Amino acid sequence: MLRPKIPAMPQPTGLITPPTVVVEPTAVIQQQPAPAPVSPSVAPAAAPASSRPTVQLTPGSMLALVGGGTAVVLVVGTVLVSMLLAVAVTAASVAVCALVIRSLISFQHRR
Repeated sequence: MLRPKIPAMPQPTGLITPPTVVVEPTAVIQQQPAPAPVSPSVAPAAAPASSRPTVQLTPGSMLALVGGGTAVVLVVGTVLVSMLLAVAVTAASVAVCALVIRSLISFQHRR
């Protein structure tokens, strides 16, 4: 009635060969570095202006950031505490069941 269906594997139609890769040789030519010109009064170059926007925190945005962080910590803490409580309740119920089963078995041996 229930028979597993084995999929039919398609057979290759021809000879399969991996593609060939042509490696061309390259020549390495070493050149002597030119001596750097020495100038007596060289001013340090100014750092280029960054294209990234700067972030400025106002008191309102700082308050929102602290409030959001506090909310995340409270939510994660609540979830972790509830998981720990669930494990503790499960362990206690398993222990009570084990005691009841043990007392029933010992009661049967006394009879």
